[in-house]
Amino acid sequence: MDTVISLLVLSTLPQLVAPQGVPAASFRAVVEIVSGDSRIFSGESVRLKCSIPDIRRSSWDYLWFRGSEQLPQRGEHLLLWKTHIKVSGKYSCQGVRDTAVGDIHTLQSLPVEINVDGGWAILQVPPRPSLVGETLKVTCRVRDTPPLQEVILYKDGVEVMRQKGLNPHFYLTNLILENQGMYSCRASWDASRLTRSVISADVPVRVLEVLSQPVLEIVDSNIPANMMKLICHHQYNAPAPAPPVHYYFYKDNKKLGMATSENHDLVARTPGQYSCRVKVPELGLVRWSEPKSFGQVTGPQMVMPPISHPRPQKPLATPISPRPTAEPTAGRPSLHQSTATPTFIQPTEVNTQSSSGPLSKTSQPALMLSTVQSLTQTATPEPVIIFEQSGDMSGESGDMPEESGDMSLDSPHTVPW
Repeated sequence: MDTVISLLVLSTLPQLVAPQGVPAASFRAVVEIVSGDSRIFSGESVRLKCSIPDIRRSSWDYLWFRGSEQLPQRGEHLLLWKTHIKVSGKYSCQGVRDTAVGDIHTLQSLPVEINVDGGWAILQVPPRPSLVGETLKVTCRVRDTPPLQEVILYKDGVEVMRQKGLNPHFYLTNLILENQGMYSCRASWDASRLTRSVISADVPVRVLEVLSQPVLEIVDSNIPANMMKLICHHQYNAPAPAPPVHYYFYKDNKKLGMATSENHDLVARTPGQYSCRVKVPELGLVRWSEPKSFGQVTGPQMVMPPISHPRPQKPLATPISPRPTAEPTAGRPSLHQSTATPTFIQPTEVNTQSSSGPLSKTSQPALMLSTVQSLTQTATPEPVIIFEQSGDMSGESGDMPEESGDMSLDSPHTVPW
């Protein structure tokens, strides 16, 4: 009888540990921001949520981490209440479930970074990278939301947009790779008969291509005799549901077989120049790899077609002027270049030989250059001088004063800071 009971217990253990043969460790927890933002002012709050993609809807408990440090909270939600700068960090979570054989843990989630700013201005950008051709919205937030008079957007310290009024939003349309960089904003408003001006910290803006240029890899080890493997590596960043990708492989500019949905192919091991082509028909995108030689290649080099782009590249915005410093600066010369083209006269040979004497100078080239100045140059307008308060708030990094009476203990899943 004891033997039968032991066999029954052993037969039910796999169902307790991993229903339907899927181990619990294969689940990865997911953390997301449900209220607030990834970049907030000190004194503000943000709430995080941990989810477990378990189709059986099992009962899970939750562990929270900031970096490698485990936090005492164990609920589904984590509330960061009236935050300080020290709360900044990368937050992640992990699911844990009690079973008859002990605790089962999920994989730890990918982290979400929370930045707490003690200054007066924050430039809010989306947490995910933007794609070429998209429109990016950025917002210049000012503490206590005063009535703004002017907002300026900078990229790598250079002004790219300026707007008057209360609107703190900027829209960067038709993004290109050159739009990637470090962005900040400057906001100005009047208070107590003084003009106040604050500058945010720099934040990164990433711009990715929908389809990157592929790189061909040739593998000839651990492959069947007289064969080699071509692998076409690339990045495909189209949002879901992404259209399918077609792969083509070439040897000496001649296609090897038909298009395939896989990024690799087995071909005969013969010398030549190989390349691959990646195509997304529904998006009209085509990218070629650089040719790669295998073995001893003879004959002319293969010339690849030019890379096609979905649209021409355009500048971000005009005009461009350097970011002002805390103090008023004098007028600067215009950064716009002249549209006139310098005229070059081809060198000519000057023969100084006379009929009665020897050659004094032989074929001396004379190069004459003339510079045409632009008639359309315009002077840069004088900057508007802003009289700021003696204590400029653009460089503050400490916490702002907070109201008394911390409510951090009102919630069972609140982090007391």
